[in-house]
Amino acid sequence: MNVGELLIIGGAEEKCSDAEILTKFIELAGGKDGKVGILPTASKIPAEVSEEYIKTFKKLGAEKIEVIHVESREQAEDKRVADLISSLSAVFISGGDQGRLTDLIGGTNLHQSLTDNWRRGMVLAGTSAGASIMAKQMILSADMKLTDNKLKVKLGEGFGFLDTILIDQHFSQRGRFDRLLSAIAQNKDTIGIGIDENTAILIDNEKFEVFGQHQVLVMDGINSDFIDVNISENGSEELTVSQFQVTALTKGFQFDLIKRKLIHQKGIKE
Repeated sequence: MNVGELLIIGGAEEKCSDAEILTKFIELAGGKDGKVGILPTASKIPAEVSEEYIKTFKKLGAEKIEVIHVESREQAEDKRVADLISSLSAVFISGGDQGRLTDLIGGTNLHQSLTDNWRRGMVLAGTSAGASIMAKQMILSADMKLTDNKLKVKLGEGFGFLDTILIDQHFSQRGRFDRLLSAIAQNKDTIGIGIDENTAILIDNEKFEVFGQHQVLVMDGINSDFIDVNISENGSEELTVSQFQVTALTKGFQFDLIKRKLIHQKGIKE
C-alpha cells in the first residue's frame, strides 16, 4: 500500500467562507465517512485550538472527530493513544511551537503510531508548526541580533515523514527567504520548501501540487558549484552562492520531488 498523502500548510489557513485547504483535508479524510483526529500539542492553548477546528471540520462535513490529548511524554507513550491513531483516517497537527512536538512526542509510541499508520495510507496534515514537523529536519528558530545582524539558524529533528526536504512556513509574510537559504546552504542535498500563509502543498507519490491563495518557493542547492560564508569583523555571516535553483509556484502547479523540477499544467509540454 502507498503511504498516505501529506497536506502541508503554511499557516493562517482560511477557516471561514471558502476554506479551500481545510475542505481539501476533509475530502482526503473521507468526508462524513472518515474519522479525523486533531493533535493540538504544539499549542499552549490546546483546548481553544481544538474547539476552533472541531467547529470548522463539522461545518465542512466531518462527523467523526477525535481530539488527541497529549501534554506529556507519558501520555504520548500510552498505548491507548496509539490505538486511537490506528482508528483514524486522517490526523491534523495544529500550529504553535514545533519544539513542543519534538519534546513531547518525538520518539514515543504516538510518533511511531503516526509513522506506521501513515505508511499504511492514513492522511496527515499540518499547519505552521505542524508543517515544519513533517520532515526529518526542521528549523527550530532563526534569531537576528540587531547589534550585529547575525542570523543564527537552529535545526532540530522532525517526525521524519519527508527525508530530504526542509519545510518553512509563514514564508513571505515573515520574510523567511534568508533563513531557508542559510539552512539549505548547510545541507546541499536537501530541498527547501517555503510555504506562504493560507497556502498548502499536497504531497502524493513523490510530487506535490499547490493549493490556496499565495505562493510556494522551492529552493534547491544540489547543483551549486560554490558556497562561501563570509564572517565579518563584527561576527555577522553573509552567504555567497552560485547555481542555486529557485522555483516559485502558485495554485494548480505541481513539482516533481525526484526530478527536482516544475511539472507544467494545462497541457503545456515540459
